[in-house]
Amino acid sequence: MSGPLVLGIETSCDETGIGIVRGRELLANVIASSMDEHARYGGVVPEVAARAHLEALEPTLREALDTAGVTLDELDGIAVTSGPGLSGALMVGIGAAKGLALATGKPLYAVNHLVGHVGADVLRADGSELELPTIALLVSGGHTSLLHVRDLLSDVELLGETIDDAAGEAFDKVARLLGLGYPGGPRIDEAAASGDPAAIRFPRGLTQPKDLERHRYDFSFSGLKTAVARWVEQRQDAGEHVPVADVAASFRESVADVLTAKAIAACVDRGVPRLLLGGGVAANARIRGLAQERADAAGVELRVPPLSLCTDNGAMIAAVGAGLIAAGRAPSGLGFGADSTLPVTTVQM
Repeated sequence: MSGPLVLGIETSCDETGIGIVRGRELLANVIASSMDEHARYGGVVPEVAARAHLEALEPTLREALDTAGVTLDELDGIAVTSGPGLSGALMVGIGAAKGLALATGKPLYAVNHLVGHVGADVLRADGSELELPTIALLVSGGHTSLLHVRDLLSDVELLGETIDDAAGEAFDKVARLLGLGYPGGPRIDEAAASGDPAAIRFPRGLTQPKDLERHRYDFSFSGLKTAVARWVEQRQDAGEHVPVADVAASFRESVADVLTAKAIAACVDRGVPRLLLGGGVAANARIRGLAQERADAAGVELRVPPLSLCTDNGAMIAAVGAGLIAAGRAPSGLGFGADSTLPVTTVQM
């Protein structure tokens, strides 16, 4: 397998990711997470994340180069996440990427973080190619987006997104409410394993007919989070036991139901027989399972990148960078900055 040798840098949130790819071949995917530092606060603190990136970037870079068995001089290009994400965290990665580009004379590509999650699928070990167009459901701590991807490098349409809390954010808040700790996704998953998903009928946001007229592909999890909080408070005020496993399972079922129903609806509406799941929350067992059930029923192919590439990582950014180079795209230069709200329609800055 051949192609451009690209180093990717990802620092949009709390994970310092350095990845190296050669075309569609994954050579290194090294991640340094500051999750433990944020756990005491119950969520990501931007200033803590930025400082952690500063401390982790050099050793993570060295490990990635050693793992791949390449040097900076051998690279064909450098790719870096320029948005969306936390501004301070993004600036650390961008500063490092610009410094490396200046020092080595290598072309620099500023890449969209969300497009990177779709690009992660091209790094499958089995070499199977992602057919386009595809519907992509990206679910993480900071993003819940539904995309129509006709061309990974030039034609990505935003169909819908969260209008309040992202799904991952809701998982964190409910986990904290239930005393399960941080990060919420894995903690809810563990608790839900022994619970009854039908025990409590929590609301499904933006799924009523009146909502679907304006928000067919949008998501809302703030009301769900509040409903869980009220249910728990009522039991506590009455001196009753709170069945944590049932609450976790019922909450998770509500999220999985909404996410997968809207994603499959987009596939059917747009006539696209493919669905790609991406982002850290795609690692959730029930979301993956229900997505597979509904995809099979609708005759839709479900693709999920390897779990190691679902969470934020530099390899997915490198993969998009390699695609840009192979397509003959001009480098981004050094004039770009961090854009915390970069729209998904902008693949490269």
